[in-house]
Formats: sequence, structure tokens, C-alpha cells
Amino acid sequence: MILSANQPYFFPFPGFFYKAYLSDILVILDDVQFPRGTTWITRNRFKNDQGSLWLTVPVKKKGLGLQKIDAVRICHDGRWPKKHLESLKNAYSRAPYFKDHIGFLEALWSIKFEKLIDLNLRVIRYLMQQLKIGTKVILSSELGIHSTGDTLLIEICREMGASEFLAQSSAQKYLDADRFADAGIRLTQFKQPLLIYPQLWGSFIPNLSALDLIFNCGPKGHDIMIGD
Repeated sequence: MILSANQPYFFPFPGFFYKAYLSDILVILDDVQFPRGTTWITRNRFKNDQGSLWLTVPVKKKGLGLQKIDAVRICHDGRWPKKHLESLKNAYSRAPYFKDHIGFLEALWSIKFEKLIDLNLRVIRYLMQQLKIGTKVILSSELGIHSTGDTLLIEICREMGASEFLAQSSAQKYLDADRFADAGIRLTQFKQPLLIYPQLWGSFIPNLSALDLIFNCGPKGHDIMIGD
């Protein structure tokens, strides 16, 4: 059984879903420490006529110290949900498949999610469905494992009965292959195929949110993502 793990990114890029596609189980690391600095958990890139369009979800940090991801609460001050929706409409209204997904976006931004994890999981599950990925998704908080680093990943593999842990090639330098081997778990790596697909607004920009892919390519997004 192949297992992979990832933090719950906000509108993740296609590489997130390609890793899920290659796995039997994707574990969402929702009970690890929320990063102090900028993070893909609260923001991601899209594309408009000016180039990269960044959308960020404001969260509550002041006076809270270190938080686990699943404890982070969304800040609802201001009109940012409406601004996010309008930004996406302005950027993608001409995209071939935008109308297929506007209902989801309008419903998403009408919900007053208390926690960031709930918003991100709603998005991740929707994008997995649109990209035709049937991989089982499990939250690390459901497993009751309280380790960190390599030990956490190894114990997750043991708990789930996985014989192989899959990580992107860029993450290999952070993982101790010998520790995985000693635990009887094969550590393997992957590199996502180079994605180039039709986009609006001039020159192609790689590694945008997967929403850009499905807006522009619709049902073909799956085959483009896996390199077929």
C-alpha cells in the first residue's frame, strides 16, 4: 500500500493532486504545527490580466502562540469572501469551464467557516472529484499519533499498514531514508510531469492552483495532470 501525506493547502496546485493520484491513501496533516510565516495553507496563486493573482484567507494569530492547523480560526472581519469571489469572476469569466464551477464558488464563499481546515477540506474534496481522483483521504488527527517529523510519518504508515511512503523529489532532503528502511517502509519519490495547458491572459504560468486547470480544461484536467 502506498501512502502519502500533505498539509491541507488552500486551493492546492496540481502537484498536490498528482501525489494523491499516485497513492492509495492521502493523509492530511491537520494536527501538526501551523507555520508562523507565509504558507500555502492560507493562500495560493491564480491568474488574471496582470499576471499572478494571490488570494489569502485571513486567520486569527494574535496572542494565540503556536497553533495546530486544525485549531486555526478564520477571521471574518471585512468583505474578503466577496472580494475573493469577485476576483475569480473577473479573472476567469472567459474561461471555457468557469460556469461549471461558479455554483460551487458562490456556495463556498457564502458559508461562514469557523476553522480554516473545514474550508480547505471542502475545496480539496471538490477538486479531487473534478480531477477524478478516488484516493482515500484520512486526517492525521483521526489517528491519535503525537509524534513529529520522520517519526510521525513512519508511525502513520505503520498505523495504516502502508509498506511505501511517497514524497515529492524536492522533499527527499528533509527525510531520513535509513529511518524509513529500518522501519520496513520503502521511501519513494516522484516528480510531477511538466504541465502546459491553455490559459487565459498571455504567457503560461506554472504551478497555479488546480482551479486554474479545471477552469480552462474542464474534464480534460485529469489527463493533463497525469501527463497522458
